[in-house]
Amino acid sequence: MSDKLKAIAIYLPQYHPIRENDKWWGKGFTEWTNVVKSKPRFKNHYQPHLPADLGFYDLRLEEIRIEQAKLAKKYGLHGFCYYHYWFNGKRMLERPFEEVFKSGKPNFPFMLCWANENWTGTWDGGNNKILLKQNYSKEDDLAHIKYLIKYFKDDRYIKVKGKPVFIIYRPILFPNLNRTIEIWRKEVKKAGFPDLYLGYSQNSEYSAFPENTSFDFAFNFQPSFTNVPIKTKNNIILRLLKKISKKIISNRKKIRVFDYEEYASLQMKNTLGKNVFPGITPMWDNSARKTNSFVLHNSTPTKYGIWLKYLLDNYKVDVNDDNFLFINAWNEWAEGNHLEPCKRWGLEYLKVTKNLITNFNK
Repeated sequence: MSDKLKAIAIYLPQYHPIRENDKWWGKGFTEWTNVVKSKPRFKNHYQPHLPADLGFYDLRLEEIRIEQAKLAKKYGLHGFCYYHYWFNGKRMLERPFEEVFKSGKPNFPFMLCWANENWTGTWDGGNNKILLKQNYSKEDDLAHIKYLIKYFKDDRYIKVKGKPVFIIYRPILFPNLNRTIEIWRKEVKKAGFPDLYLGYSQNSEYSAFPENTSFDFAFNFQPSFTNVPIKTKNNIILRLLKKISKKIISNRKKIRVFDYEEYASLQMKNTLGKNVFPGITPMWDNSARKTNSFVLHNSTPTKYGIWLKYLLDNYKVDVNDDNFLFINAWNEWAEGNHLEPCKRWGLEYLKVTKNLITNFNK
C-alpha cells in the first residue's frame, strides 16, 4: 500500500474535430463550440467559462498534451483518468489518448474509465436521440478487454500491486455484469498481469458497493444530482428567452441552481462506504450544454479548498491498496467543471489543490 495520496483528475478528450461530430453538430464542432456560446442565465451567473493559460486548444497537438501534464504534475496531481469510448469496436474521441500512448509523451501516469452509455444528442447518455448505442455481449466483452491490454502494458498505466486500474462509469447498464468481469479478469491474467483492479463511479443509480460483484473499489462521483440541499434560496425556475423565426418568445425551462457551499456542506456529512475512494468537484455548471441544467453557483477556490481539506482530514478509506482521490474534472469546460485555468480564477484552484495534497503527503 502506498502511504501517499494519489490525486487523479478525470480527463475529457473531446477538444478536436471528428467526422461524427461534423455530421451531427456541424463542420468543425468541438466542446469549445458549446463553451463560447454560453451566456449568463441569472444575476451573477458565471458564464461563459473561458480558458486562460492553455487557451482554446486542439488536443491533436502534442505540445498541448505535454503542457497539460506539466501543469497537472506541478500542482500536485498524480495522473489523469481518460474517458474511454467504445461501441462494439467503434472508438470515439480516441485520437488524443492514442497519440499519448503511441508517442510515449507526456510521461505522466494515466488510467481509463469506460463511459459505457449511449452517445446521444441530449448529452445525457440516455435513450433519447441516440446517435451511438451501447450493446453488450460475451463476444464484445472479450474483444474489448483484448483491445485494452496493450494500454495496460504501458509503464505509465496506473497499477495497484501490478494490477491495471480500470473503471466502469455506469455498471447498472450491464445485462450480466458478473459475466463481463469474469471474462475481463481471465483475459488480463492470461496477458501476464496478476489481475485487474476494477472500479466504478458511485452515484445515485449505483450507490451501494455491490457485495455480489467482484469490484475492487468505487469512487464517489461528484457532483451528485440527487443528494442536494432540500431548501436553498438559489434553487429557482428561470424563464429563458429563445429566438425562433426572428421572434422572441417565452419558453419555460427548468434549471436547478444550488449554492456550492451549501452543496459541499451536505456532501461532507456523507460517510463513504467500504472500498470507496473520495471524490470532489471544484465547480459544476452544464448550462453551456443543456437548457435543463444543474448549476453549483458561487464556487470559489476557497470553498473548494474547505471541501477538499475535509476529505483529506477525514481520509480513512477501507481499501488495502493505494490511496486515490478523484477530482472531477481536469477539463470539462462545457460542464463548468475544470481545474485547468480559466479567465476568472486563473491558477487558484490548482494552487489550492497542490497546497492541500502536498501537506497531506508530508
